[in-house]
Amino acid sequence: MDPLRLLLPRTQAQPLLPLPTGVPAPSVRPRLVPRGRARRHRNGAARMLPASAVASESPWTEQEPPSGEKEERFDWLDQWYPFAPVEDLDPGAPHGKMVLGIRVVAWYDRGAGEWRVFEDACPHRLAPLSEGRIDDKGRLQCVYHGWCFDGRGACKFIPQAPALGPPVHTNSKACVASYPCVVQNKLLWFYPRAGPEHADVLQRKRPPFIPEIDDPSFVTSFLIRDMPFGYDVLAENLMDPSHVPYAHKGLFRGLPRLVDPGREEYDKEGGVPMAVKVEESSVNGFASSQGPGYSKFVAPCTYYGSPASKKSEKNKPHLMIVFIIVPVAPGRSRVMWAYPRNFGLWLHKITPRWFDHIGVNVILDSDMYLLHLEERNFAKAGIENWQKSVYVPTTSDGTVVAFRNWFRKHCRFQVGWAAPTVDQLPPTPTKDKLMDRYWSHVAQCRSCSAALKAMRALEVALQVASIAVVGFLAVAKGTLLTSVAQRAVVVSVAVLCFAASRWLADFIQKNFYFEDYVHAYK
Repeated sequence: MDPLRLLLPRTQAQPLLPLPTGVPAPSVRPRLVPRGRARRHRNGAARMLPASAVASESPWTEQEPPSGEKEERFDWLDQWYPFAPVEDLDPGAPHGKMVLGIRVVAWYDRGAGEWRVFEDACPHRLAPLSEGRIDDKGRLQCVYHGWCFDGRGACKFIPQAPALGPPVHTNSKACVASYPCVVQNKLLWFYPRAGPEHADVLQRKRPPFIPEIDDPSFVTSFLIRDMPFGYDVLAENLMDPSHVPYAHKGLFRGLPRLVDPGREEYDKEGGVPMAVKVEESSVNGFASSQGPGYSKFVAPCTYYGSPASKKSEKNKPHLMIVFIIVPVAPGRSRVMWAYPRNFGLWLHKITPRWFDHIGVNVILDSDMYLLHLEERNFAKAGIENWQKSVYVPTTSDGTVVAFRNWFRKHCRFQVGWAAPTVDQLPPTPTKDKLMDRYWSHVAQCRSCSAALKAMRALEVALQVASIAVVGFLAVAKGTLLTSVAQRAVVVSVAVLCFAASRWLADFIQKNFYFEDYVHAYK
């Protein structure tokens, strides 16, 4: 939850985009809503909502392309994928992640002064290189048997090979697949095809570029978190503005209450119709507008927009919302989000990233469990039956429907995984594991990891201090501490130190590990 958002003028603080969490995936089932009940709902909705807020009958389209024409297929492998925000990558160690179904490792090549992305498997015995280290010559070393690789993926040293023997390290089988990569918009991106024919892919195609992120008059900081549901679920949720006042109730205080002309009854959450209009769509994504605001989806990973017009004056406060949506594996995805803005710069400088991340993680937690289970409901229905399983009659769902149409037309409801995967959702774990913050975020975030380490040290220091004060009281009683008042002060200090350590332990547990989110009490 970003406090800077509340500094926007009220006309610009109007929410355009939803705030993070996930959404559903699919499989084969009849209608979820009985036809009779749906018909009554449809009639009621038509009476209550203004015409501008209601889509024709259903914004979902099922038209087949004209005879002889075929819908252009989206090539998932001919795209750039974000690995992580550079500010969260330690140049002194390799970092492993799964993206698009493949395990990759990123490491900093000191010799070239550049980040590299390799396949996360040593060619010797397929041990993960992400568990390795950077050796004293700046090479990536596999810690299983010590094989070392340079920035091109070539093996430079095999300890087990005799110095006077054949140069087995020069064999092509000793090389690691190296993927093209580039740092852009403060993110490390890689292209999931290795080989010399793809070495110059940057000349032909670059990752999506958002000028405001690199604009020196703006400030931007990313958060990264793994989500326990699939890519399409995450994308659909992040593109849905109308769920914000309900799924994230109370987390965005200070936003103006919108008005629906002709409405007599409003709920506490303040939900109203949103006239979302999809303006253009193609195999590469789509663009939409909502009032003066806009949003754009650049397939497959980038979704951004602003509650203000694209033509906003430079000297006026301007806020953007950027979501990076990463397919990880079936039932798993990753989000990186940021709020580029040109106001409140001083507050950004004095606020540590981990403090902002606490609020953002609460937002992510607030509908995480809903979306994880919703994905399983869609899996029962069948991914190709999405339009038959849902009822989306209003333009508030415009961007959601636009994404589902894109996913259907150009992807046939499937992510084009870069490696063979079992298209089956993982089992649902207990809630504390599903909403775990440590492995899904803290371990990947340098700011939050450092803050957790410091707080753990402070917790121990407070506990030691409380014990030391009690020990001092026992030793000094009757000598240094002769009065009741003196002893009372010492006892109070011990109690305060112990109470502070317990409060800090609870704070750490809730903000860095797990805290349940119960909507009924919000």
